[in-house]
Amino acid sequence: MSFVARHGLWSDDQRAAAREMAKDLRAGAVEVVRFVFADQHGVTRGKTLVAAEALSLLEEGVSLTSTLLLKDTAHRTAYPIFSAGGGHGIPEMQGAADMLIVPDPSTFRILPWAPSSGWVLCDPYFHDGRPVPFGTRHILARAVESLKRRGFAFCAGLEVEFHVFRATDPHMAPADAGQPGTPPAAELLSHGYQYLTELRYDLVEPVMELLRKNVQAIGLPLRSLEVEYGPSQFEFTFAPQAGLANADAMLLFRNLVKQVCRRAGYHATFMCRPALPNVFSSGWHLHQSLTDLASGVNAFAAPAGATTPLSELGMHWLGGLMAHARGAAALSTPTINGYRRFRPNSLAPDRVAWAHDNRAAMLRVMGRGAAASRIENRVGEPAANPYLYFASQILSGTDGLERKLDPGQSADAPYETAAPALPRSLREALAALREDACMAAGLGSDFIAYFCRLKEAELARFDAEVTEWEQREYFEMF
Repeated sequence: MSFVARHGLWSDDQRAAAREMAKDLRAGAVEVVRFVFADQHGVTRGKTLVAAEALSLLEEGVSLTSTLLLKDTAHRTAYPIFSAGGGHGIPEMQGAADMLIVPDPSTFRILPWAPSSGWVLCDPYFHDGRPVPFGTRHILARAVESLKRRGFAFCAGLEVEFHVFRATDPHMAPADAGQPGTPPAAELLSHGYQYLTELRYDLVEPVMELLRKNVQAIGLPLRSLEVEYGPSQFEFTFAPQAGLANADAMLLFRNLVKQVCRRAGYHATFMCRPALPNVFSSGWHLHQSLTDLASGVNAFAAPAGATTPLSELGMHWLGGLMAHARGAAALSTPTINGYRRFRPNSLAPDRVAWAHDNRAAMLRVMGRGAAASRIENRVGEPAANPYLYFASQILSGTDGLERKLDPGQSADAPYETAAPALPRSLREALAALREDACMAAGLGSDFIAYFCRLKEAELARFDAEVTEWEQREYFEMF
């Protein structure tokens, strides 16, 4: 029996998808397949196999070093992996031992921008068939399944902002190598602050069309493509999907944008706030609702005559998002840079508040009985790991259902409302995550300790750097 069969890793639908994938490989439509998984940062890593090898390992998995799950954002291993216990207490990962990444054949795509190349998303397992506990897609899958047992499906729509620049110097000299390397030099594609003007759209239309054609060719549910507020800033929105689908879509979308742009001489970044003059921060607004599995209707839609914008269940979910906003912040905004976005009067939230159809609030509620009733969480940054972002919402909202939490009154002036402040830094967000019992119960205390250690490795490197501000402020004066 294969590894997949021995451990019962595929559903009937996945087995059917595997047969279709195998047909493509045998027919010669695909010559190489990228077997990838989402690491702790939501970055895809993996190996590329020729078609024959991909066929032979489709049900066996691909071996990769487990240290890929132990690296910070500079690709530095944050654990003493060659010491006793490897620094994480998991014997199967000690000494940079191998793990297996097993494909989910339902995610297989033929990449339109990479000739004869396939792509399939995988999940990490130990050799005895147990899921690797640090696999973030596993974490979201458990949260989705837990919600399913309650009779609901988590439905999410994506609204993603990012920047695209013309690459002027890739900085590929040997001296530019490092952990991390020197980023490319770039120039604007357009000036900013002409939000949604057709003139600006037409100016960047060649890049927009390049991205649109690839996004639709690969089957992502694109709804709109827009010129955002800042210079060289774009926004793409996607139709709602249930379960893991839009988390997977976000992962593939980021890869697509960066790879397609680089091939065409552009540099795309999902960094929240690049260090450029007149820049405008990028956010990732996550629209969410619950579908009642028995009836198929939106469980957030308020009944006729209701005095609240959402159903009672929807308001309790909203209460859960409010209660755990600070504890979940490190999962929706996991970079040091992302906290530079939280500021008043900026179309980004700075405190834990909700309001009916108000873009200043962290949680923008759209309802009043409509079939599309939903909550838009505006807290996230586009660099977030989608599986952890989604999982944080499900865990928070489910706690709201269990405890019937009341979100309080709508904040008609969110930036003037007396409300708890969102964390002002990644360090503060990690402290809030450690203190949140709901996150600990849902993610596991071991995972939280692991995640915090990785992020604290980044903080330690950041604290050790001499910044441009320090050099400018003190070098001459003292």
